[in-house]
Amino acid sequence: MKDIIVKKVIDQFKQRSEAGIKKYNTTLEENNDDDFLQHLKEELMDATLYIEKLQSMRRKCNPS
Repeated sequence: MKDIIVKKVIDQFKQRSEAGIKKYNTTLEENNDDDFLQHLKEELMDATLYIEKLQSMRRKCNPS
């Protein structure tokens, strides 16, 4: 792998997959029972909260 950034992301996907298999005792491929749209919605809501937190922290460090 020439691009170390891509390699790091691939490694993180592998680790996340292994953690998910341990936690849920199934793979994403095999799991057909979950509401994946709801999961995605909740993850995006969390991401929005993280963005707001980071922006707030940046404003405190760099007030205009």
